[in-house]
Amino acid sequence: MLSTLLAVAPLMSQEPRPDRKGESRERRPRREPAAQKYSIEQAVSDKAQLHTIAFSGLAFITGDFGASTFIPPGKVCDYFGFQYMRDIDAAQKGHNPMFLNRVAGNVFHVLNEDQERIFSALAEEQAPQLEDLAKLRLPMIKAFWLHLGGRPGLSKEATVQYTGRIFEKDMELSIRRAEVMARVHNSLDAEQKAYFAKMKFGDFNTWPEMDERDKLKRGGKGKSKLFNVANMTYASEYFSWTAGNIEADTYFCPERHGTYFGGFYMKDMPAMGKRDFDISTAVTGESGEAFIGKVLTEEQRKPILAILDKQRTALQESIRVRREISTELRKLLAGGKPDKARLMSLGRHYGELDGEMSWYYATSFAEVNKTLTSGQRAALVKLRNLDGYTSAPYYIYSQPMKDEPDLAGVETFFK
Repeated sequence: MLSTLLAVAPLMSQEPRPDRKGESRERRPRREPAAQKYSIEQAVSDKAQLHTIAFSGLAFITGDFGASTFIPPGKVCDYFGFQYMRDIDAAQKGHNPMFLNRVAGNVFHVLNEDQERIFSALAEEQAPQLEDLAKLRLPMIKAFWLHLGGRPGLSKEATVQYTGRIFEKDMELSIRRAEVMARVHNSLDAEQKAYFAKMKFGDFNTWPEMDERDKLKRGGKGKSKLFNVANMTYASEYFSWTAGNIEADTYFCPERHGTYFGGFYMKDMPAMGKRDFDISTAVTGESGEAFIGKVLTEEQRKPILAILDKQRTALQESIRVRREISTELRKLLAGGKPDKARLMSLGRHYGELDGEMSWYYATSFAEVNKTLTSGQRAALVKLRNLDGYTSAPYYIYSQPMKDEPDLAGVETFFK
């Protein structure tokens, strides 16, 4: 069973892993794009989950608090099919920065000034709320770090309740985002509809080469970085949502849950600030496999392997909840009204499921961490492959912050 689970299967494209400081290793010749076979079933399979959990464990044990707070903005309010569109992209450009830039650029190219202002008004409204959502994660991440360092008594109940709060806030922002995107969609004229109809969902090569960030910057001059990030996100998700379907909205990648351990920092940092950089999606499987299969002993890997069965019920329930959420939100595209109270309840429940799974991760990683030898730690740092990078004290999504974070409430996570 273990050898089967640890056999590395490429999860997405096979681009090479970049070296530190953005220096790329020599690229292998590109293959012709192959059909992508991604689905919810694949995402929740034992192999995909084990690779991702192990990758998070490697990141957590070799990282620090600041790195653990790093999270892409697209990993919140993610009920609009963008992740699926990235993962199935026929051109295999879904994990290159130009993917988002091109789809958003086309949307901004097509929208008229009144429609652009609708998105800008939402970004103005939600930028501070998105910042609050990111800050809400910090006390729990700190509690996880204290537990990794040896503090006993990390409360499962407190973790579950707290992530319920995080995702409830996430749902509030998602509902508002859906309302605005539906408003823009229902205001399109025939010419705009015809332009979008030529852009194929999941095929970067069918989108005209365009990057309208300069236009966006003019509209966001003097605004916060989160304002511009939000505006780009709305534009990209607008297309994925209106061109996609419920299955695309329900889909989530294996790393959607347990986002508190620094995996995104470890994978994405070499691509930061670059317009054209293929993030190796194979690195999750390869590094996760090496961590659990080559560095840990058979006894040490048991707590991580045990997570698969512990989280199974919660993981399957997450699919049902996401499908309900997606179904409700899509009523707006047809001119209907979703049940907001139901959505808020579903959002909280989804968060509680994420908290349950994250508690399993945090406690298992801490159990493994206690048993590592100095030699194993050195091997894990080498496997991290981020020499020369130093994390900020904390991040608001991917933006480094220099001040001290507000960690009030950390003590409530311990019993």
